[in-house]
Amino acid sequence: MIHSGSVIDWLLHSDPSIRWQVMRDLIDVPEPEWAAERTKVESEGWGARLLSYQDEDGQWAGGSFVPADFDPREWKEHGQPWTATTFSLSQLREFGLNPSSDRAKRTVELIGANARWDEGGQPYWEGEVEECINGRTVADGAYFGVDVSSIVDRLVGERLDDGGWNCERLNGSVRSSFASTINVLEGLLEYERATGGTRQSQEARRSGEEYLLERNLFRRLGTGEPADERFLRFLHPNRWRYDVLRALDYFRFSAMLTGGDRDPRLGEAIGHVRSRRLENGTWPLDWSLAGRVWFEVDDGQGEPSRWVTLRAMRVLRWWES
Repeated sequence: MIHSGSVIDWLLHSDPSIRWQVMRDLIDVPEPEWAAERTKVESEGWGARLLSYQDEDGQWAGGSFVPADFDPREWKEHGQPWTATTFSLSQLREFGLNPSSDRAKRTVELIGANARWDEGGQPYWEGEVEECINGRTVADGAYFGVDVSSIVDRLVGERLDDGGWNCERLNGSVRSSFASTINVLEGLLEYERATGGTRQSQEARRSGEEYLLERNLFRRLGTGEPADERFLRFLHPNRWRYDVLRALDYFRFSAMLTGGDRDPRLGEAIGHVRSRRLENGTWPLDWSLAGRVWFEVDDGQGEPSRWVTLRAMRVLRWWES
């Protein structure tokens, strides 16, 4: 229940990680003001709390992808744990931790020196073997100022014939997946924002976009049926999972960065977002992933979600502008 005031007021009466993005994306506050609010992510609220759980060696929970105390039975019985380094870094990026801050710079240096991937012992900023993981590593690395060009080159070479990516490629998959593709796209776009990208990375990103657009962001190309009903249900945090709101937020960022037009094939997904707005002007959290977390950042499934509402409002504002 929204007790009083507008939805904007409700969003502003929240954590600094949400406030600064509302100020920038929804109410056009001058940059010095939202940038000042953004600096609070490091010292207040969720950002400060997540940083407080960081290990002395720069990692979280003693591991890169899973915690040091991980037992495979936990995944089977309780769900994938989300407390290790890769998911903590991605959440700090979502919160908007200033990458130029001393704390952020020290964090990426420590991770580069100490973190190794569980899969093969590779240095963290050299990437892993799965496209989903490497896409997020590129996004985090590019955001925090790390040279991730070698991972980008690898991802470009791993694109499938239909234009996207699938982390099951090594197991023989020849068809792209929505989830793998959005993870790689977000990484390539962040890399392009940070460095300008390369001709090859830009071409790969455009082909991945086309993969999603041809499917109206959620439909099977052959039958036109929804590829997964969960794609139409709003999830937060997404982690590696896909939904149409995540995709729309990506296309918004892509268009704003490159000056591209709003593709009409996004229209059906936009209509779905509009249809899910509650009477009080907010959007609900439809579901969340099981598994160990440091702390919750939403009020629970079925409740209005500030994160989902922020993303939905800025997507619609971009689309309708």
